Formats: sequence, structure tokens, C-alpha cells
Amino acid sequence: MAAMVMAMAGMMNGERAVVFLFITRVLFSLPFSLISHGVALSLLALSALSLDILADSSTSLSQFSTRPGASSGILLGAVTLPAVFISKMIQLTRAVSLHQAAIEELESLTMQYWAASASCLCVLIFLCITIRRSSENMPPPSRSIWHAKFSLSCIVLHTAVCCVTLGFDTALKLLWMLCHGLAAVNLIQHVLRTFPSCASIGEACLVTSGLVLYFGDMLAYTIEKVSGFFMKSEVVQYGSKRSEISIIIQGLLLGLLLFPMAFKFVLRMWEFSLSTARSEVRTNNEIWRSIIFFSSLGFIMIVIIPSWMQLVQDFHMHPLLWVLSFIFSEPLKRLSLCAYWICVIFVSVLRFYNISKNSKIERILLRKYYHLMAVSMFVPALIFQPEFLDLSFGAALAVFLALEIIRVWRISPLGQSVDKFMNAFTDHRDSDLLIVSHFSLLLGCALPIWISSGYNDRPLAPFSGILSLGIGDTMASVVGYKYGVLRWSKTGKKTIEGTAAGITSVLAACSVLLPLLASTGYILTEHWCSLLLAVTVSGMLEAYTAQLDNAFIPLIFYSLLCL
Repeated sequence: MAAMVMAMAGMMNGERAVVFLFITRVLFSLPFSLISHGVALSLLALSALSLDILADSSTSLSQFSTRPGASSGILLGAVTLPAVFISKMIQLTRAVSLHQAAIEELESLTMQYWAASASCLCVLIFLCITIRRSSENMPPPSRSIWHAKFSLSCIVLHTAVCCVTLGFDTALKLLWMLCHGLAAVNLIQHVLRTFPSCASIGEACLVTSGLVLYFGDMLAYTIEKVSGFFMKSEVVQYGSKRSEISIIIQGLLLGLLLFPMAFKFVLRMWEFSLSTARSEVRTNNEIWRSIIFFSSLGFIMIVIIPSWMQLVQDFHMHPLLWVLSFIFSEPLKRLSLCAYWICVIFVSVLRFYNISKNSKIERILLRKYYHLMAVSMFVPALIFQPEFLDLSFGAALAVFLALEIIRVWRISPLGQSVDKFMNAFTDHRDSDLLIVSHFSLLLGCALPIWISSGYNDRPLAPFSGILSLGIGDTMASVVGYKYGVLRWSKTGKKTIEGTAAGITSVLAACSVLLPLLASTGYILTEHWCSLLLAVTVSGMLEAYTAQLDNAFIPLIFYSLLCL
């Protein structure tokens, strides 16, 4: 066994070493009551590490067209979401011990952890099966066989730990976990085949696990509200009351994500009814296609999704009217904030769009100015209007999704214009089929804020996305590009100077932010040693990872801040 561990240690690259350090920090912070959850996370990480090494050292998964220039990222993609939940569980355990949170909230979060873990585990099983099938026509080297067997052994042990922790008598809970896993496997296959060269396997694993968890949460909450007892007593404990804002955001986002399937079905029915293919008919088809698109989108957003919102939450009015009443409950503050955001967006986009067309500035540096724009927009709102910022993030993400659907489907009259405008801000991580960088920036800032809703004894945790992306990542890129000499690796572009600048800038921002938060009434519980470790680990991950750092770094930083 020691020889096996030494062999795997010899295959550790920078990204894997940083992820190993991150997992170790999480495990050392576990209370005794969460030991079994930590064992499961360790087994998941070992299985993912073995597959990650195997995928990068062979062509076993070459059937998937992944993002060019990116490693497989299986380890990082498989452990990120479960680690976020286990970090949140550690935080909530402290609250329960202090009688500041109900035990039902911890039980609900525990089920979400196991659901996320099961989703990632089933994806790893699918990858093992894929590697096995690819080796049937070609005898694999002995090292590949060892990696596959080791990964499967960890998967079996993880499953056993899950069964023991949940209890063998709770068959419905295990079935609920299995449904999440099967859905994640189907979804990751769909993502990798429908959007080739858009994501690495690790990025696809993170996205699919998150989406399955979000859909599962919506389904469980809906069934609980409809049945009144089934899901609450047997499968998922939803003890905490949902806020109206969280329901609105969930309905908007999931409605837009499901909309392309509904539109595709309606469009096929319409095209099937056409009997000719003359040019005039094709022109009319484009007009009717746009009419069908916008009318279907309006019907879903105004009728169907609000109906679901009112089913699961007592709004007493149409959700759109509730949003308007919420905004005008503090009109001066919230309308002033909206006016400030519009001015910043208009000036920044107009300025940098013209620069992007006429300047020879590196595209990656130009995009970092938008990170700074995010800091100037979101920090004041997060301090003084956090609930309104939650709602605004959901609205902005809904607009981004709608525009990307219009761009991909080339819906006239906006499709071509949106495509031309968005392509001015793309880089090597975006593809012609799907532009993801603006989504990742917005979600990187929004997710830590959304996850921090409810009990939060770490005031800096909601700022983790804004600090790591808006300040740390920006300073690392700018300083590294202009002054960087010493590179972390011979093949990489990241420099030691850039990483040092990113870590230092985040620490400086925290030293300014903490007194400001204290002056507004926050009780500070951050320890500088833990903060230094969290900033350093996230900064090193930015230096070494070949994955989409906007997606991973905020979640890793958030998890470390919660400990």
C-alpha cells in the first residue's frame, strides 16, 4: 500500500498538490460528528486523483472533445462541490452547538452533501466504465489497470460509507442519492457531446453536479409542498423556510435552462407542419421562428414559472409584483443603486468595447478590467443592500442566459448583434459554440453570496468571489503580465510575481474590509492565520490550474473561509 501511495505521490503536479492541501485543510477542521463524511470525501478524492492521473497520461477518454489546452481536471471537478457542502456543514455544526441554528438545517445540508457526493461519484463510475470499454480493443498498460482498480476500490468504499452513515433502513434516501447520480451521468454526457471543446471533464463535472443538485432541490421542495409530508419525513429534511428571493431566483434560472428543450419541441412541430421549402417561406420561417421564440419565452416566464413560485411559496400576489414592491420598499437606496450600476456598466462596456476593437492590448488583460468593475459594483451593495444584491444577481444571470440562448439559436433580430458584441470579449477559454466566461465571472461572485444565506459566522465568506476574482485574479494577471519573470513551470504562463501580487492584494483588501464590516455591525470571527492559509491556497490554485479559474477559485476560497 505504501508503494502505491508513493507511486501516486510521484505523479502529483501543481494543481493536484494544491487540491490535496485544500482537502487536507478541510479534513483537519472536521468535528467528530462529521468524521464519516470526511472519510467519504477522502475516498472520493483518491478515486478522482487516480482517474485524473490516468486521463492525463493516456488517451482513454479521448472520445470526449474537451476544451483545448486544459487538463482533465477530474480531481478538482469531483471534490469542489462536496467540499463546499462539508465546509458549510462544519460552520452549521458550530451554530447548532451554540443553539443559533436548528438541527433540521444541518440535516437538510447533510442530505445535500450526500447528493452532491453521489453525483460526483456516479460520474467517476461512468468514467471508469468508459476507460474500461476503450481498453477492450487495445490492451492497457499495467499502470492503467492499477489506476482503474484503485479508483473502483475507492468508489466501493465510498458507497459503503454512505450506506452506513445514512442507514440501511432508509431506502428512500439511498434511492434519492442514486437518482442524483444517474441524472448527473446523463447530463455530463449530454454536455460533453452537445457542446464539444467548451469544457474540460472536471468543469463539466462541476456544472452537471451543480445543476442536478439545483434541480433536485427544486423537485424535492415542490413534492414536499404538494404532498405535505412525504419528502419531509422520509427523504430530505427541509426544516428551514425559503425566502421569496431564493424561490424567484431558482424559478427564473431553472425555467430558462429548461426553455431550450420546450422551444426545440415547439419549433420541430412547427417545421413539421410546413410542406414547402421556397425562399419566401424560409424568410417567413425566420419571422415565425422569432415570434414563436419570444412568445414561448414570455409565456414561460410570466405564466408557468410564477405559477410554480406561488405553488411553493405564499407570495399573496404575482411574483413580478412582489419584486416591484420589494424594490419600492426602499426606493431611494435601491433605485439609486440601480442607477449607479447602469452608469458603471454603460461607461465600462462602451469604453472597453471600443478598445477591444482598435487596441492591441492583450484580451485577457482587457477582461480583467471587468473584474475590477465587478468589485466597484458589488462590494457596496453587499455591505449595505445584500438582499437586493441577491435578487439582482439572479436577474443579471437570467438576462445572460436569455441572451446566450438568443445568440446560440441566432434568433432575429438580436442574434447576430449579440454574437458580434459578445465575441469582442472572448478569449481562448471560450468556443464559437458557447461563451462561458461572463457566466463564470457572474456566478463566481454570486455563488458565495447565495450559499452564505442563513447562518454565517464568517463575514468575509460572502466576499470570497469578489475578493478572489475581482482583486486577486486581476492583480495576478496584470502584475504577472507586466513584471513577471519567474514562471511556476516551463510550459505555463503564470509567474511567481503575479501570484505574490494576487495574494498580497487580497490580504490588503481584507485588512480594509474587516474594519469596515465591523463598523456596520458584523461580529468578526476571522483568524488571520486561517485567512492567510485560505488566500494562499486559492492563490496557488490560480497559479497552477488549467481549469476555468472563475468557476473553481471562489468556491475553494469560500470553503476555506468557512472553516
